[in-house]
Amino acid sequence: MIEVKKEGIILSKTDLEFENEAVLNPAAIRVGDSVHIFYRAVRLWNQSTIGYCRLDGPLNVAERWEKPLMVPEFDFESQGVEDPRITKIDDTYYMSYTGYDGVNARGVLATSKDLIHFEKQGLIIPQISYARFVYLVKLAGKVNENYCHNNKFYQQESDPDEKIMLWDKNVVFFPRRINGNLVFFHRIRPGIQLVSVKEIEDLTAEFWEEYLLNFQDHIVMDPLYQHESDYIGSGCPPIETEQGWVFIYHGVEKTENGLVYSACAALLDLNNPSKELARLPHALFSPEQEWELYGDVNNVCFPTGTALFGDTLFIYYGAADSYIACASLKLSDLVTELLNCTKSEATNSDTIKGAKLASLIESIEIPKVKKVAKIKKIPKTKKNEK
Repeated sequence: MIEVKKEGIILSKTDLEFENEAVLNPAAIRVGDSVHIFYRAVRLWNQSTIGYCRLDGPLNVAERWEKPLMVPEFDFESQGVEDPRITKIDDTYYMSYTGYDGVNARGVLATSKDLIHFEKQGLIIPQISYARFVYLVKLAGKVNENYCHNNKFYQQESDPDEKIMLWDKNVVFFPRRINGNLVFFHRIRPGIQLVSVKEIEDLTAEFWEEYLLNFQDHIVMDPLYQHESDYIGSGCPPIETEQGWVFIYHGVEKTENGLVYSACAALLDLNNPSKELARLPHALFSPEQEWELYGDVNNVCFPTGTALFGDTLFIYYGAADSYIACASLKLSDLVTELLNCTKSEATNSDTIKGAKLASLIESIEIPKVKKVAKIKKIPKTKKNEK
């Protein structure tokens, strides 16, 4: 049995201009007894930068900057640098984040040696239109049909007169090389995919063309249970244990009162993380406290960072798109619970019902070419898709 303790709000917005609207979705990394937090800071009119604070231990704020650590510099992030994640590989810190240009939201990478000075490496996801993505994945003749049915989302989120690029975000790196390669998750809705390359420079246009032509082979997880039935996305950097990689991600369920975002957990094979060993058939934790139920976007627990102190895992998350909060649990309890879960449970009564389940977990042949809070109205400039 997993006991999850809601530790409460760690950071709230301030009167400072760069974070006077909200703070949310923090990257977190432990160094010594400190936890470094890099968070999305939102000013009025939904313009985002990345703020910084340092915790003494897992919960106590010791230092907080009065200016952003990272700001938009390039066209692809002109309207915001958002939702960072961070991990250390070899002697380098890898911070992935979402660049938002006012129309498109796509995965970006920055690196650092000291957690203060970051060098932006640019977009690291396929830079193609949604229409081109559909064309490429259908060429293989076998793909989960849900990946080709997002037209409504793209039409709603973008001006029809603008170029609609493929939204590929939630980039999350593993904290070490696997079989000599850099490995990271990314998310093209509705599931989570995996990339493995020798170096970042290998992520060329040609690489992505070949990758998308074999897209089905790179899908690690698709939505399976009711609490994640709409879509899922990468959350925190995976945690290495003897039993496998513990992966905390977010799941989204569409309810009569709007979308509900929950923290979820799975266990992946150490040497082949594309292999899912187990998945919790229920949410790890969901919105229940006032700060999670009500905010700029209601009903949101959006996990993006962790810190391990002994056997206690602290999970940092965005709450209702307004606050940064923390929950804690025993890592050993979570691993034990995951080991008690098998993929065969995917057929029980908690799974997505009927035909929708089959379409989400099975590939189909496609001919080759040829206490839920009532949702408040969100201002048009807000982006409710994570």
